[in-house]
Amino acid sequence: MVEKSAAAAQSAPSRPPVKTGKMESVTERIHRIYDAIARRAYELFEQEGRADGNDVRHWLQAEKEFLQPLSFNLEETAGELVVRAEVPGFNANELEVNVEPRRVIITGKRESKKETKEGESQSTEEHSEEIMRTLDLPCEVDAGKVSATLKEGVLSIMLPKAEAKAPAISETKAA
Repeated sequence: MVEKSAAAAQSAPSRPPVKTGKMESVTERIHRIYDAIARRAYELFEQEGRADGNDVRHWLQAEKEFLQPLSFNLEETAGELVVRAEVPGFNANELEVNVEPRRVIITGKRESKKETKEGESQSTEEHSEEIMRTLDLPCEVDAGKVSATLKEGVLSIMLPKAEAKAPAISETKAA
């Protein structure tokens, strides 16, 4: 039996789950994150003495604390769209790709836990990172044929274009 090295296993592409249609769990996740950001923005507002005029700054600061930025690139060919998103540190089971005919939603969450023990004292540090990005697509895609791979921190989503529907021809003629 041949053993693979850890480096070879890390560089092999893996497949995050791709889901089609509107997913209720995505909506719930968006609401949960929105509520958490709103609560944190309000905390920042209160910390600064409830001074008006800083609501956008407070919101952006709170958003930055909850969501990791997600850089992406969208390429279009004759038959498909390809989205490449940088998701360093995430593995396939921490990511989810939801596809609708004109939209892609990329979400991910990873949690880490670090325990340290010094003498009789023990401490636990928990850390959570989330990403979420909604991309509106320039054309309809065939959501049932979408595939995604993750390799070396780059999520590649191949979105075959939907076949163009011929416009209905009216049988009536203008006089």
